[in-house]
Amino acid sequence: MTKEPGAENAWRGWRAATEDALYGPGGFYRRPEGPAGHFRTSVHASPLFAGAVARLLCRVDAALGRPERLDFADLGAGRGELVTGVLAALPAEVAARTRAYAVELADRPADLAERIDWRDELPDALTGLLFANEWLDNVPVDVAETDPAGVPRYVLVAPDGTERLGDPVDGPAADWLARWWPLSAEPGARAELGLPRDLAWAAAVRRVERGLAVAVDYTHALGARPPFGTLTGFREGRETAPVPDGTCDITAHVALDACAAAGSAQANTAGAAPRLLTQRDALRALEVTGARPPLTLASTDPAGYVRALARAAEAAELTATGGLGDFGWLLQPVGVDQAPL
Repeated sequence: MTKEPGAENAWRGWRAATEDALYGPGGFYRRPEGPAGHFRTSVHASPLFAGAVARLLCRVDAALGRPERLDFADLGAGRGELVTGVLAALPAEVAARTRAYAVELADRPADLAERIDWRDELPDALTGLLFANEWLDNVPVDVAETDPAGVPRYVLVAPDGTERLGDPVDGPAADWLARWWPLSAEPGARAELGLPRDLAWAAAVRRVERGLAVAVDYTHALGARPPFGTLTGFREGRETAPVPDGTCDITAHVALDACAAAGSAQANTAGAAPRLLTQRDALRALEVTGARPPLTLASTDPAGYVRALARAAEAAELTATGGLGDFGWLLQPVGVDQAPL
C-alpha cells in the first residue's frame, strides 16, 4: 500500500486510532445520543436483562453474608440504562443497602437518579458485583496481519480507514499473540492483540475486594479464533466498515479466556475459579427462560396472557442462538468459595 504525500503522521496502529475515534474530543462514545442511538445491546432489548442482573446481585449479596453496604458497579454504563433498571428491580431491603456506580467517560445524563454515583473510573474498593456489559470489546486493541514472508506485522490505518502493514509485532504483544492467538503463516491472516483488554480486566478485578466481577461480550476461544479477525464498525443500527473518524463504533470480539487468566493472576482473587458460559445459559440460570405461557391463560386472563407472551418473546431474543444468546459471560469470583450462578 503506497503512502500518500504529506501523510507522514496519518498512519497509526488501530489501538491509537480507535482510542481517539471513540474517546477523544467529539469521539463516538462522547456523542449525546449514546450507544443506544447506534446499536442494540441486551440492556436495550428488554428490562428482563436488568432484572436478571438484579437477581445475580441478590445472590452475590447472600454469598457475602448480606453486608451493611452492597456495591453495584456498571462498567461502561452508556447512559445509565442498566444501573437504573437494576435498582428498580431489586427488593426494597437490598436496594436500601446498595451503593450504585455508573462508570462512563461521557457526561452525566441530566435525568439520572441522584443516588447513582456517576464517575469516569471505578472506585478503589468494591464489595458486591462489578458488571461490564459490552465494555471490553470497546477497549482499543491493535491488529496484526501475517505478511507474505509469514511474519505478523502491525496493521496501520489512516483516518479514512485505509490500511497498510507496519513493523513486526514484538515484545509483550508478540508473547500474547503466541500464547492466545497463534497466527498461521498464510498471508493475510489477522488477529486482534488482546493484551490491553487483559490488563484492563485485571485492573478492574483488582478493585473488587469481595464479590463477583462479570464481563459480557461477543467472544471466541483458543483453538477456534476467526482466521481473519473480527474488527468491525456500527453506525445507526447497521454494521459498517470500521473508520476511525468518530462517526461509528469500532469494536472487535473479546478473547474472554485470556481475560479470565489475567484476572485470576491478581493477588486478591482468592476463591472460586472463573467460569465462562454463554448468555443463554447464564440467563436461564437467572430465571430468564423464554418459555411461552400456557394457552389456558388466554381464556382466564387475556391481558395477562398477552403480557406473558411479550415477556417470552423478549426472553427469547436475549437467549437466541445466533444472536444475543451467544454472548460470553466471564464470571470472576473474588473472595467467595463459588460463583453465585
